[in-house]
Amino acid sequence: MRSSKKMKCIKNVLFGVMGAFCMANANAVQLSGVATVNITSDTANTAKTMAFDEARRQIIVDALGQYSNPEQLREVLANAASDDLTALVSTSAISGEKISNTTYSATISMTLDANAVRQWMNVNAVQNWLPDGNSGDKFVVLATLSNPLVDWIDLNHISRAGEIDFSTKYMMGDQIMMEFPNGKRAGFTISLRESGWKYADQDGVLRIWK
Repeated sequence: MRSSKKMKCIKNVLFGVMGAFCMANANAVQLSGVATVNITSDTANTAKTMAFDEARRQIIVDALGQYSNPEQLREVLANAASDDLTALVSTSAISGEKISNTTYSATISMTLDANAVRQWMNVNAVQNWLPDGNSGDKFVVLATLSNPLVDWIDLNHISRAGEIDFSTKYMMGDQIMMEFPNGKRAGFTISLRESGWKYADQDGVLRIWK
């Protein structure tokens, strides 16, 4: 009997640790990306400048696409000054660099500054849900719907059954971005699995699909 109680206690501790670990991972945001560029211009220096600008814009779209309204993000990026975008990058690295008189090619990796990015999106009225210190009790869900009406009804049924309040950030095509309370994450994922949904965590966003 004692052994059974002890094992139950150990299991509860393990589940608690695992739950805390998952919640920490869910709130961790790694805004990084890699772009391979090949640019030809009048001089190698000009080509290099253009290559970095192209890489920067591509990485911003890739890294922030899941935390913002993609259409708004692309529209702002199209008119953004290169100097403003440079200020969003905290670190960068180059590999496979090749330079000729008029051409520059390389694989460029960059990591964005989350605070600078959040401020930039807010100033430019880009709807976003980039996690910060004040929103640690929430996690973002990106749902891809194979049958939009049926799947949307199913998600609402799962949420009601689990007494889970959520907010819808945006709907676009077959995708819906939502925000859920972290305390309901475990129960939500269990219900998803039981209803035939698949899910995976990617950079703090819970991606779900059928």
